[in-house]
Amino acid sequence: MRTKGLGESGLLLLDAVEVLEQVGSRYAVIGAMAASVHGVVRASMDADAVVSAPSHSLHELERAFRRAGFAAELRHGEDGDPIAAVLALSDTYGNRVDLLAGLRGLDPAAFSRVVEVPFHGVLLRVVSREDFIAMKLYAGRPLDQADARRALAAGRELIDMDLLRRAADAYGAATSAALDRLLEEVFEGAEPGRAERPGSA
Repeated sequence: MRTKGLGESGLLLLDAVEVLEQVGSRYAVIGAMAASVHGVVRASMDADAVVSAPSHSLHELERAFRRAGFAAELRHGEDGDPIAAVLALSDTYGNRVDLLAGLRGLDPAAFSRVVEVPFHGVLLRVVSREDFIAMKLYAGRPLDQADARRALAAGRELIDMDLLRRAADAYGAATSAALDRLLEEVFEGAEPGRAERPGSA
C-alpha cells in the first residue's frame, strides 16, 4: 500500500481504486476531494466514493479488499435510508475510505460523466460538477448546501444547466426546490445562458 502514516486517506483511495478497477466496478470520487476539484476549499481531505455495484456483489467486493490487505467492513442501511450500503475501508495507520453503494436518486449515468483528475500519478474519476451540486443539495446539511453554492459559483460559466436540473430532479422534489433557491441566490434570478445573467452583454 502507498500509505506510510496517518493523514493519508487520499493515498489509500488510490489503492482502493486499483482494486475497483481490477474487479471492474465503476466509481466516482465524492466528498472533500471532489469538493476541492470543484473549487471548494476544505481543511478536511476525507476520501469517499460512490460505486456502481449491485447489492448482491458487495460481499464479494468486501472480500476482494480484504485479500488486497485492507480492513473492510460492509454496513447495510436501514429500510428507507438514502444509502443502501457503505463499504468502510481502513489501513493499519487509521486512514479511511468509505465506498457508498446504492445512493438513492443518483443517476447511473453519473459514472459516465466523471472528470478525470491527476493525483499522485493516477487519473482519478471525480464526480462531475453538476452531479456534485445535486448530491450536496440532496444531503441537505448546512455544510453541504454551502459546498453546493461554492461549487456553483466557482463554475457558473461552465455549468450545464439542463444536466444540473435533471440530476437534482432525480433526487426528488425537495432537492429540485433547493436547486431553485440556490440558483436564485447565486444568479439573482437569472440562469446561465440567459441575456439577463449578471455580466452578460
